[in-house]
Amino acid sequence: MIETFNRTGPLMDAESYPKWAQQLIADCSESKRRVVEHELYQRMRDNKLSAKTMRHYLIGGWPVVEQFALYMAQNLTKTRFARHPGEDMARRWLMRNIRVELNHADYWVNWSAAHGVTLEDLQAQQVPPELHALSHWCWHTSSADSLIVAIAATNYAIEGATGEWSALVCSNGVYASAFAEEDRKRAMKWLKMHAQYDDAHPWEALEIICTLAGMNPSKALQMELRQAVCKSYDYMYLFLERCMQLEQSEAAGKPSAARERLALAGS
Repeated sequence: MIETFNRTGPLMDAESYPKWAQQLIADCSESKRRVVEHELYQRMRDNKLSAKTMRHYLIGGWPVVEQFALYMAQNLTKTRFARHPGEDMARRWLMRNIRVELNHADYWVNWSAAHGVTLEDLQAQQVPPELHALSHWCWHTSSADSLIVAIAATNYAIEGATGEWSALVCSNGVYASAFAEEDRKRAMKWLKMHAQYDDAHPWEALEIICTLAGMNPSKALQMELRQAVCKSYDYMYLFLERCMQLEQSEAAGKPSAARERLALAGS
């Protein structure tokens, strides 16, 4: 029989959770660190990203933001009332937060507009295919994986890392000050919302995960959770690395692949 988990300590304290969950946090910490401390976010914080890279970042990130409420809706369909305390907790939490995520899509549109990226640009998705991998993974896990695994991959991992990197971007005020004063509030709202209070969301997701799994989940489930969480971080990292490749190519004035092929043909 699964030993029930009931949190007694503070929500946002790792020691309030079972030892296996504390180990999960530790095992995934390096994958998470690569995301939240990535050079792209440091450059964004200091307003040093090129307009082209920023454009690709905003367009490439749009599917995840636009579909995040849908990931949660897919997880909601996996719950049944009074079947399990963890499902009841997930059911209430998902219903409450789906509407919040809908508003976040509006804020991303405003942030994009401040960089000259229109809604039509976001919908057209004219970016390198590597920038779509994260949204494909999020959709896959939400549609195909169990409730506990999908919540770990999206609401715990994606939201957790996002809260930390957005706090980094907002940390010194340089990026915000680059916007005209009359546009600043709208341009920064998505970042501010995540940096200031969304940090509770991944901990709430972790509580749901632990309530579903109990105090002594199987080794197989622990491994599945670890792989899902790290895969989310790794896809975020690959997204950032591709954006930095664009940044570095532009900075170096690297010729396009087409021009390189023409040069080779004429040599």
